[in-house]
Amino acid sequence: MNLGNIGTAMITPFTKEGGVNYPELERIIDFLINNGSDSIIACGTTSENPTLSTEERIEVVRFTVEKVAGRVPVIAGTGDNETAYSIEMTHHAEANGADGIMLVAPYYNKPNQRGIYAHYDTIAKETKLPIMVYNVPGRTGINVTAETSISLSNIPNITCIKEASGNLDQMSDIIEGVDEDFLVYSGDDGLTLPLLAIGGAGIISVASHVVGNDMQDMVRAFREGRHEDAAKIHRALIPLVRALFAHPNPSPVKYAMTKLGFDTIDVRLPMVEMTDAEKAEFDQIWDTYQEKAKHFRSVEAN
Repeated sequence: MNLGNIGTAMITPFTKEGGVNYPELERIIDFLINNGSDSIIACGTTSENPTLSTEERIEVVRFTVEKVAGRVPVIAGTGDNETAYSIEMTHHAEANGADGIMLVAPYYNKPNQRGIYAHYDTIAKETKLPIMVYNVPGRTGINVTAETSISLSNIPNITCIKEASGNLDQMSDIIEGVDEDFLVYSGDDGLTLPLLAIGGAGIISVASHVVGNDMQDMVRAFREGRHEDAAKIHRALIPLVRALFAHPNPSPVKYAMTKLGFDTIDVRLPMVEMTDAEKAEFDQIWDTYQEKAKHFRSVEAN
């Protein structure tokens, strides 16, 4: 399961009445595909998955697969802290045509490493789909260690990991310990370039909603050996990435998408919309980034 350089953990737009805004979701899908996303992750953390009903999760994946229509891979977030429910959601994703699944480590329960391994192994035996492990200790309360990740890589249909521990040493240990066809993706936008430098595959991104093409330019520059060009884009991106995570995800990126003409401001409780002061602070960072981006965009264009 090669997700390309950049997979986007897609937001879920809501109507003012609180339901999923499917016409806007279709617009977002088309925009992402046309602006730097090599793959789409539906029903991940950024989708506000915890607030989606089971029926909504199933339908968002089905709808995304239908509208993507084979243009890029679609990965369904089917992980849960209940193994049996993860299997149920995985079966739905498989039936609805997903190209793979992403399984977050079982949060809140805080199993030991044997329990984490058993959770993934049990689900893997229930599907033919390729699986992405998702390690995000800041949300789950547990860390999938490098040793466990390496062991999981030996399960045939566990093919990659989204590493959002923020620990480059841990990522390096995983890359060193797995076969070359097991891919390690960053789960933190700000670590995209550093992870590439140690042999990672790319990024499962939030920022790519609004700067997907710039991120692709950075990856391309790195792969072509233009390391200073890649570093300039990285340095320009970092303040914007910080701003996108200065308040709970996905409120900032949903606000950022409104700047591109999308009706995405609404979030579901317990998430809340950014305040006017928070938006004004974001606007300043956004405007500064646009000015900086003019310079490296002109270089890439030439």
